[in-house]
Amino acid sequence: MVSTHPTGVQHSGSQYLPQRHDSKANPSPNQELLPLTARVHNHDLLEIGGCDVTTLVEQFGSPLYILDEETLRSACQQYRDTFKQYYKGESQVLYASKAWNCLAVCAIAASEGLGIDVVSGGELYTALQAGVSPDKIYLHGNNKSREELILAIESDVTIVADNWYELRTLVEIAQPSLPIRIMLRLTPGIECHTHEYIRTGHLDSKFGFDPNDLDEVFAFVSQQPILNCIGVHAHIGSQIFERQPHQDLAAVMVQWLRDARKYGLNITELNVGGGLGIKYTESDDPPSIEEWVKAICEVVQETCAAENLPLPKLLSEPGRSLIATACVTAYTIGSSKVIPEIRTYVAIDGGMSDNPRPITYQSVYRAVVANKMSSPLTQTVTIAGKHCESGDILIKNALLPKTEPGDILVVMGTGAYNYSMASNYNRLPRPAAVVVANGEANLILQRETYKDLIRQDRLPERLKNSH
Repeated sequence: MVSTHPTGVQHSGSQYLPQRHDSKANPSPNQELLPLTARVHNHDLLEIGGCDVTTLVEQFGSPLYILDEETLRSACQQYRDTFKQYYKGESQVLYASKAWNCLAVCAIAASEGLGIDVVSGGELYTALQAGVSPDKIYLHGNNKSREELILAIESDVTIVADNWYELRTLVEIAQPSLPIRIMLRLTPGIECHTHEYIRTGHLDSKFGFDPNDLDEVFAFVSQQPILNCIGVHAHIGSQIFERQPHQDLAAVMVQWLRDARKYGLNITELNVGGGLGIKYTESDDPPSIEEWVKAICEVVQETCAAENLPLPKLLSEPGRSLIATACVTAYTIGSSKVIPEIRTYVAIDGGMSDNPRPITYQSVYRAVVANKMSSPLTQTVTIAGKHCESGDILIKNALLPKTEPGDILVVMGTGAYNYSMASNYNRLPRPAAVVVANGEANLILQRETYKDLIRQDRLPERLKNSH
C-alpha cells in the first residue's frame, strides 16, 4: 500500500528538483518529480511558481494543494502541439477531468485549446460553468442516469455510449427533431502492465461494448436516425509506461472504422483514450508526451493508408500526465513516535482524506521538507496521516532530514486523483487549493469549514433535545 525508498546515496531534497539540460529545453512534465518551476531560494526554502511554499502555508493553511500553472499549461501545449506536428489530419486533445475537475483547472485546459472529458453530471456541469464549449465536451460513464443523459442532450455535448441499456435509453428519451451526437466505447481486449483496478482495456471490464457484439452494435445504431454516431472510443488503462499496447490499440480501432462503413456509418472521430504514466519515484521511466503521441499518430496513419481509409479526427484524453506533476500537497508536521529497532512515525495534518491513493491503490510517493531543502536526508520515517485508521500511511520508509513539529512536508505528484477522490472521513474539512504563477497565488478551492460539514445534515424535530 505504500513505498520504500531505494537504497544508495541520498543527498537532500534538492535532488528532486527538475533537471535542466540544454538538450531538454522543453522537458516533459510527466518525467519530472516536482513541478517545472520548482526552485530552492536563498533561505533554503522550496519555491513553486515563484511562491515560497512555507509562506503559502502561513497564508492559506495546510493541508494545501499547490497547483503550478506553468507546468499544467506546458503539458497541455505539448500534447496539443505534438499531435499537430505528427498527425496529418485533424486532432483534438481532451483533458480527462476525473483526475481533477474544478472550475479553474477546466478553464486553464480550455484556454490551451483542449476539450474536456467528463464522467458525471457534476463534472459536466462544472465544465460548462467554466466556459468550456459544449462541442468540446465528451460525457463518459458505464451507468449514466437518465438525468445525466438529458443534461448532456440539452447541453449539446457528445455522449460516449457504453452499453446496450444506454443506447436504448437514448433512443427512448430522444426528441424526434434533435439528433444525439454519440461515440461508441468498445473494449479492445488489450492487456497492459498497470494496477488491476485501473486496467480498463481487457475483456473482463465493466466498461464498453464487447468486441464480439461489434456488428450488432453497428447495425442497431445504423437503424436509429436519431443517433448521430461520429466516432469510436477505447481506453486500455492508466499509469502505463509501455508504448506497444497503445500502438496495438490504434491499429485495432482503425479496423473498427473500416467495419463501421459496412453499415453505412460514416465515423469521423477516433478516440484512443489516455493512460500515459508519470514519474512518481526515481525508478519510474515513462515515455515523454512527444514519444507517446508520435507513436500513436504513426500507427493510425499507417493503418489508415493500408485500409485505404481517410484519416479520422484523432482524439486522446490524457488526465494524470497533464495534471499530476503540476501539483504538490503541503502538510504541517506534528507528532512523532519512535518504536526502537522497528520504525519512526512522523504524523502530518492530513492523510487518507486528502490523498486516498496509498490506502486504495498502494500508490507510491516521494516527499521533501520545504523549509529544509538542503539538509541531508538522515532519517528514515513512516509518514502517517491523522485519521483514526491504522492503514492511514502516506509513505513508508521515507528518507527525510531530521524533522520537527511545524516543518512543512511537501508530497509530490498529487494533482491527479487526490482532490477529486478526497473525502470528509473523520469529518475533516477538505483542504484549500491555490494556483501559483509568476509569484502570485490565487485561491481556486476554498478550505471547507466545520459549518460546511453539517450544511447538508438534517436533524428531525423529534430528535432535538431528546437526550
